[in-house]
Amino acid sequence: MLAKNFSIHALALVTAVLCTHSVAEELPSFSGQNLLDIYQTALSRDPSWASARSANLAAQEKLEQGKALYRPTVKLNSNASESETNVKYLGEGSVFRNEGRERFNTFAYGINVNQPIFRKENMVLYEQSKLQVSQADQQLILARQNLMLRVSQAYFDVLLAQDNIELINAQKSAISRQLEQANANFEVGTSTITDVNEAKARYDLTIAQEIAALNDLEIKKRAVQAITGSMPQVLAPVRVDLQPKQPEPADMDSWVNIAQQNSLAIAIQQQNLEIATREVERARAGHLPTLDAVASYTDTRNSGSANGFGSDLENLTIGVQLEIPIYQGGAVSSRTREAAANMQRAQEDVEVARRQAELDTRQAYLDVSSGVAQVKALEQALASSQSQLDSTSLGYEVGVRTSVDVLNAQQQFYSAKRDLLQARYNYLLGAIRLKSATGLLTENDLVEINQQLLASR
Repeated sequence: MLAKNFSIHALALVTAVLCTHSVAEELPSFSGQNLLDIYQTALSRDPSWASARSANLAAQEKLEQGKALYRPTVKLNSNASESETNVKYLGEGSVFRNEGRERFNTFAYGINVNQPIFRKENMVLYEQSKLQVSQADQQLILARQNLMLRVSQAYFDVLLAQDNIELINAQKSAISRQLEQANANFEVGTSTITDVNEAKARYDLTIAQEIAALNDLEIKKRAVQAITGSMPQVLAPVRVDLQPKQPEPADMDSWVNIAQQNSLAIAIQQQNLEIATREVERARAGHLPTLDAVASYTDTRNSGSANGFGSDLENLTIGVQLEIPIYQGGAVSSRTREAAANMQRAQEDVEVARRQAELDTRQAYLDVSSGVAQVKALEQALASSQSQLDSTSLGYEVGVRTSVDVLNAQQQFYSAKRDLLQARYNYLLGAIRLKSATGLLTENDLVEINQQLLASR
């Protein structure tokens, strides 16, 4: 009778372990949020992305400001005043006899027009404005790619945290059954107190791991909330029939070449270099003459004067104005040296961006490439761990294995399961990072990744 009960408990233990890890894999569909749902929410609610859009809108005005340098400037001016005089004329020959206090008003208005004809500095500033707008567009695309990366990272972090809790709960349930079995066997004298203590220690350790896992899940959900503005609901997990594929082309150097040609980080730094080069040219323009067409019109009306006469004076002036700088205290030469140093720094920044793009591309390529092999290896390891757990549990049933052996087999099984899930997430994230490192990441790539998740009902 004891052997029969022992066999029933052992088989129940194995069944519980296997069923716990097969339910999720058998789900044909899923009701909840997927990766694209989170991304679409982030597009409308992520503050970093909103900031990038606003920065781009502001940068677009640089072009209009550059065009304005070629256009005329028109200024309207006006003034009004009241004067009081007290005049006393000396000498017998004076023709003015209106001595004493006089009060009169003066009103004037005018308009000034200035049309640049030749200003080298303005020409350079306009070329810089076009480069700045192009750079801002590249930065906006890069910000969108960064949003995709942040969303994907946060999404899979939550999935992994959820998986950890599910695995810990399943492990706790299995260890709890093992503890009950050890207590029952100890009471009837078929096992020692060591079996009970070992199972109790494993159970307590699992409780501690569960607390840490729950805290980690809360942190990971808050990371999603920081992007979307709301706590995520239940997220669609990765399909268990995921078939990882090697990058195409399957050559690291080819991907590096693609990154050198398409990397947004490199393109932005190259535009910085062009802007810095133009800045040297603009600084040198401080030594060059400027030529403007100028025109002005004024109308000044006085109701009186110190001499007793009022007046209404209109004046129209049209001409050209040439200015030739001769000496400005050395400021122009200093600004030129400063701009040249900044240009050299920009050249170094381009090289930094090139090397970083190459490093990121190689790392992402290796992550994807090794991830393919790792997923396949861990799938085999999981199958082997499951067989080992099955065999160990049956061995424990017939008395050739100890409860410690069963607990160790359980631990190995759950570790293999956790490692496999993480390897799948790392593979998918690596595919996104590879596209991002080469500047090719688009929403279509997120759509492809999203297809690797369980479909919504």
